[in-house]
Amino acid sequence: MQKRFGIITAAVIAAALTLTGCGPFGSDSSDSASASCEIGELATITEGKLTIATGEPAYYPWVLDDKPESGEGFEGAVAYAVAKQLGFDAADVTWVRTTFDSAVTPGEKKFDFNLQQFSITDDRKKAVDFSSPYYTAPQAIVSFKGSKIEGKTSLAELKTAKLGAAVGTTSLDAIENQIGTKPQVFNDNAAGVSALKNKQIDGLVVDLPTAFYLSGVEVPNGLIVGQLPSNGEGDQFGLLLSKGSKLTSCVTGAVDAITADGTLAAITDKWLATDAGAPVLKP
Repeated sequence: MQKRFGIITAAVIAAALTLTGCGPFGSDSSDSASASCEIGELATITEGKLTIATGEPAYYPWVLDDKPESGEGFEGAVAYAVAKQLGFDAADVTWVRTTFDSAVTPGEKKFDFNLQQFSITDDRKKAVDFSSPYYTAPQAIVSFKGSKIEGKTSLAELKTAKLGAAVGTTSLDAIENQIGTKPQVFNDNAAGVSALKNKQIDGLVVDLPTAFYLSGVEVPNGLIVGQLPSNGEGDQFGLLLSKGSKLTSCVTGAVDAITADGTLAAITDKWLATDAGAPVLKP
């Protein structure tokens, strides 16, 4: 009963914000604001079922082995945690696949909500709804096996490293403000990756989702040295819903509930830190 009360309370708050025009994530629709979050009254696409979408394919560490139904991987685990908060058993969850672009365009959707690292932006909110954030991307350092910074575990150990980042990015600010060194500046990430491949720098600082891609695909023998301690800044990912969805406030309430009770933090630590080879660097 406590979980259900928490969801309904959060939903009421979200609805109130929507009605006053202050809600940053939910729909502007009064239908969405007044929706009930009781499982028997949730306006899902299929009665009694929750249809969740992800990409085709879905990659590690977001989904393990391209099998979201396993609940393994960060977004797979988040999806089932949200479903549970909404009152659905795992057996009542159905998965579908979409492209990223089709999901963020206006129109009817074949899912109740979708998660594939959608950054919440004002532009996208004109076409779709978002839940409150389930992830804020920190900065991370990409390097290669055998580099002078492989195996380093603290920011203090990186003081003598030659680190680079793209111009005008929060990654550049992170090198200066969190590590306290003068970075090498590149026109874009592609130029930084080229310098890293040629071993002209010891590490490239990017957001963590980009770091997973670069270390796994772009950089030979690539690795993530670690992620910088979060300062609360970075791209925020939200669950994506149809514009004006009657589920928006309820899904937001579920995300807020798993955030408040520590479930989301545990999922993040498991799939996007130690087990994913991206430990948080010590100050």
